[in-house]
Amino acid sequence: MPVLDEVPREPGRLPPTWRLAAFCSVPALLICAGTLGYHAIERWPWFDSLYVAATTLTSLGSANKYPASQAGRALTVALALLGVSTLAVAGAELLGAFVTGELRDFLRSRRMTRRIEALQRHVIVCGYGQVGQHVCARLLAGGVPVVAVDRRDGPLARARDAGALAVLGDAGLDETLRCAGIDRARALVAVAGNDPDNVVITMTARLLHPALPIVSCTDHQTSIPKLLRAGATRTASPHTIAGERIAEAVLRPSVATADLRLREELVRPGGPLDGKTVAGAGLRARGGPVLVAILRRDGQVAFDPADGIRLEAGDVVISVSHGPGPEGRGCAGRA
Repeated sequence: MPVLDEVPREPGRLPPTWRLAAFCSVPALLICAGTLGYHAIERWPWFDSLYVAATTLTSLGSANKYPASQAGRALTVALALLGVSTLAVAGAELLGAFVTGELRDFLRSRRMTRRIEALQRHVIVCGYGQVGQHVCARLLAGGVPVVAVDRRDGPLARARDAGALAVLGDAGLDETLRCAGIDRARALVAVAGNDPDNVVITMTARLLHPALPIVSCTDHQTSIPKLLRAGATRTASPHTIAGERIAEAVLRPSVATADLRLREELVRPGGPLDGKTVAGAGLRARGGPVLVAILRRDGQVAFDPADGIRLEAGDVVISVSHGPGPEGRGCAGRA
């Protein structure tokens, strides 16, 4: 069972809140047992039995008006010892939970769970290594909520510092991806440390969400067919991308210096762009992104579209801007 951003507990060990609740319930049970015992042994009234049991357990002493038999005194000794022991153990548990940070981590995990359950159209990044860090940074800069999944605590701490939510667990397991909210995600990125892990993650995610856009990272070209058969929508090789960027910086240094970024925006039914022309939608406004093309819903591409071309729901408007810029709406939906 994966946990959300929580330090792993020993197997079979209850969460700290459950243990504290259990210890806090013991005094009430002992008072009930003592009340029943005094009433059965000494034949005292119910209230007097309750009073003696409560004062004995709290170590306040008993000013009982009834003389106690030997069996009653034995019950008093047992209740006193159990009361002191319970308080000592409960105090040690509470102090230990604070000192070790277990209670803090558990409460933070609960908050993380609620935040992930409230997410809609987020991106799940499986693996927070070097590539995963850049992916998360780019998505967060574009205003896209990110849930990072990793087996290690250290990378997840860095993911939290960067602004992502975190799930500690194996991304190849169904339960881990469900905890990350795969049923509500807009996309999943598999950037684990090796190709076999990415294949398993991709296959698991595809089985859980048949329509989810999945981008899988690969270190070897021979793994691309496997990833595609496993269900990847797209594959990417960091080495290939880095090589192309380096070559572009040498061949076209001015383009690299200009820091141009492509953007895309999905035309949604009834949205501000649906049914409007290029000119009417203001896609060629000065100072804004430069319109490059329109990807029609039937797959055709209209480069440098004329002002009179009308946009329809399902089309994707592709433009270029300077610098990072805001994230285009619907980007993952067309991945």
